[in-house]
Amino acid sequence: MSKRLFIGIISLLTLGVAAGWWFNIPGKLAHRRKDNLLLYGNIDIRQVQLGFRVSGRMSASEVDEGDEVKAGQVIARLDAKPYEDQMRSAIGQVAAQKATLDKLVAGPRVAEIRQARAALAERMADSLNAELTFHRNASLQMSDSVSQAALDSARASRDMAVARLNSAREALRLLEEGTRAEDIAAARAALQTAEANLASTQTSIADTQLVAPADGVILSRVREPGAIVLPSDVVFVLSLKRPVWARAYVAEVNLGKIHPGMNVEVFTDSAPDRPYGGRIGFISPVAEFTPKSVETPELRTDLVYRLRVVIENADDGLRQGMPVTVRIPTNISTGGTERDDL
Repeated sequence: MSKRLFIGIISLLTLGVAAGWWFNIPGKLAHRRKDNLLLYGNIDIRQVQLGFRVSGRMSASEVDEGDEVKAGQVIARLDAKPYEDQMRSAIGQVAAQKATLDKLVAGPRVAEIRQARAALAERMADSLNAELTFHRNASLQMSDSVSQAALDSARASRDMAVARLNSAREALRLLEEGTRAEDIAAARAALQTAEANLASTQTSIADTQLVAPADGVILSRVREPGAIVLPSDVVFVLSLKRPVWARAYVAEVNLGKIHPGMNVEVFTDSAPDRPYGGRIGFISPVAEFTPKSVETPELRTDLVYRLRVVIENADDGLRQGMPVTVRIPTNISTGGTERDDL
């Protein structure tokens, strides 16, 4: 080896050592590892068991396992004919109660009042005639021209005529006063009851259609068309697309390093070079033992605190129960940026 080549190699080594010292790459990497808190957990995606609110015969199923659905999409139907029949009956009851209420509010017709007045005049005439007959028979009885029985009959006829006259007079007074407020209130309450029954049947008809409550994927199709289902029966199991969480655990010594709202990164074993962004949404106030499913190096038997990481850019790469690693840069303040740019 020539002297010039040896000097060149020595110079390169010297420059490398100087650069390493100047940039302090090992120190920065160690600093970064120190400032990063690594937690281990699993993906948690909510599942919803869907069923009808009413009972009946299932007439159609619009989706199958693995199908993606949107919020509000109809995914199954019941035979609605029994509820439609109930609705027609409820419509008739509402119409009848409304007619009754309108009749009471309107009060008696003019013709009815005139008829009552005519009946009163008739009773007055009958009463007057019965009074005259009684007095005539009383005068004749004094001369023994009329028997006592005839006089008693005339007296009874007079009293009945007077009673009929009073009844006709009171009937006219009731018509002229109109409908009682209590009767109108009772009719209005009956109408409200009928309208409530109609609304209930309309709700039942709407409930014969099972709609997806949110965007998601059908995991299980439990019932088939033709089956009789009850409100407690599960028809579909839906996996929601949002929210997607990572459930992780932190030791007590690290609780002071984290707080809700901190930005974090979530890594999966299938795509370790493509982290998901998220933030800490919840830290449990109760300590528990680390679940066996979380393979942490040190905390398998120690008490830890559960935390929830809300993943903001979740996609189909995240599955229920998938193990993940949560990287928390502990040198980031809420709303701030990371000081270490490596």
